[in-house]
Amino acid sequence: MARSESRRRGMGGGAGEGAWRLLVLLALAVAVPTACVLWFMNEAVRNTRLAVRQKLIEAYEPPLHEAAAAVAAYWQDKSDALAATAPDAAPPERFAALVTSGLCAGAVIRDEAGGVAYPAEPPPPGADDGALDPWAEARGLVDAGDAEGAAELLAGMFADPEGAEARDASGRLIAPLAGLRALELIADPAEPRYAELRAALAARLNDYSPPAMPPAERRFLMRRLTEMEGDAVEFPALPAEDLAAEYLAVEPAEPGGSGLMRTALPGVWRLASADGRAVGLFREGDFLEEMRTLAGEADMPGTAVELRPPDGRDDGDAFLTASLGAMLPGWRLALRLGGGDPFSAAAEKEVAGYLWASLLSVGAVVVFALIGGRLLLRQARLTRLKNDFIATVTHELKTPLAAIRMFAETLREGRYEDEGQARRYLDLLVSENERLSRLIDNFLSFSRMERDRRAFEMADLRPEEVAQEAADVVAERFAAAGCRFETEIAPELPAVRGDRDALVTVLLNLLDNAFKYSGEDRRIALRARAADGQVCFEVQDNGVGMSRREVRRAFERFYQADSRLSRRAEGCGLGLSIVKFIVDAHGGAVDVESAPGRGSTFTVRLPAAEQRPEQ
Repeated sequence: MARSESRRRGMGGGAGEGAWRLLVLLALAVAVPTACVLWFMNEAVRNTRLAVRQKLIEAYEPPLHEAAAAVAAYWQDKSDALAATAPDAAPPERFAALVTSGLCAGAVIRDEAGGVAYPAEPPPPGADDGALDPWAEARGLVDAGDAEGAAELLAGMFADPEGAEARDASGRLIAPLAGLRALELIADPAEPRYAELRAALAARLNDYSPPAMPPAERRFLMRRLTEMEGDAVEFPALPAEDLAAEYLAVEPAEPGGSGLMRTALPGVWRLASADGRAVGLFREGDFLEEMRTLAGEADMPGTAVELRPPDGRDDGDAFLTASLGAMLPGWRLALRLGGGDPFSAAAEKEVAGYLWASLLSVGAVVVFALIGGRLLLRQARLTRLKNDFIATVTHELKTPLAAIRMFAETLREGRYEDEGQARRYLDLLVSENERLSRLIDNFLSFSRMERDRRAFEMADLRPEEVAQEAADVVAERFAAAGCRFETEIAPELPAVRGDRDALVTVLLNLLDNAFKYSGEDRRIALRARAADGQVCFEVQDNGVGMSRREVRRAFERFYQADSRLSRRAEGCGLGLSIVKFIVDAHGGAVDVESAPGRGSTFTVRLPAAEQRPEQ
């Protein structure tokens, strides 16, 4: 028995190891194709995105370069216009032509040597010029209280053509200063000569023809006249004069480099003509908007085009960039994709298709692996059950056969003391033979049950006769073992339709099970009663009982809650499975109520003959 038990444990251990190997193989069978599918999906998605990116580049690169060329051409035209605007005019006239045409916000005119021709301050006349104080007579009249006479004198000096080029000791033109002082002395805008003198002075300040007025004097007179007259006078070149003066104050020498360059003035850029003689000054706020407009005219839906100066900003957020050429060194156009590009929907659709295909493939692999694993595990379980069945049959048949052989040899050789002992040996032979018969019947029933070929001879039966027959079969054995066996069979039970021998086998298996799993003080009861149109057979014992988990598995083939107890009590775990098979075939049901240490109650419910539907 010990060898048989160890052999069964070895077979169980081998089956367990085989199941683990099977699970590992199934896991590999799922993991390997899943990894391959995911890798292919990742590659497909990456290639799709690369293809979409290439399509976007092919779609957006030409118009982006066209926009860059338009911006570069805009500044090339600026440079050409700087060179073409009044090239032969005097420096002040060329300055006025550049700034009043709106070509630039300010300008610097240089000579052939690279020096500043305008707005450069001319050197003051030398001491040998013999210039007299032009303001002495006018100051004398003012001091004498004749402001009217002083105004007439200064107005005459301003209007005198012969004194148009006269300068004071600082090199300033005397006539424009005299005109301003005359207006200050008249001080009555209502006088006709005041308006005439104001208009003439404003015209002179806006006139850049010779004689050349020093830029500082011109700016001073423009500001003073603007303070006096407000909007009554206009000086379009004054902002350009101020910008040029500010620029020369911080960059007096000619800086190197060509194209649009940043100056030392914040927000001010410069662009020189091809010959370098005219330098245009541009305020960043003025030209950036125009450049953005040019850059945004390209037909690139779903994108945002940004103009980026050479400020060292990282272009990592840009999809494409384009330089603006030699005219704008360091400048570039950056294109960023928005949410409305025409290829994003197609790309996402393809990616979604790949994702769904991969998910379905992985799901199919998992499902097929689970189905295959379940079938393989079922086959392994059946193989294990068959091995257990063979081992159990071998063991269970070996024990009674060995006992029969031993008693038969004892009787044959006459090794008994008296007739009483011989009688006991004969009784044991009969008992072992009956046990062997029951085992063979169970094995045959199991075989038929496996093949689903058990044929039942159905007939109307009296339940009390079935119960009584089963009680009679076990009564002698139970009494010999000191078991208290009770039967409670209700009178006039409704008939049931079934196979008599099969139903007796059900009750015998339940009674035999109760006997085997009870202790020394056995108390077993067999009851038959009617309830709710059914006939109920109950077998109750005071045995070891079962837990909830064991109750759920009690009717499985070869299942034994306690293998050690089953070895001692004899059996192979087929009895309850045969019971369930027979009861199910009769359209009934079997259940069990049990608790550890409190015994078990098995109840078989069969429909009464008048309640049973046609099979």
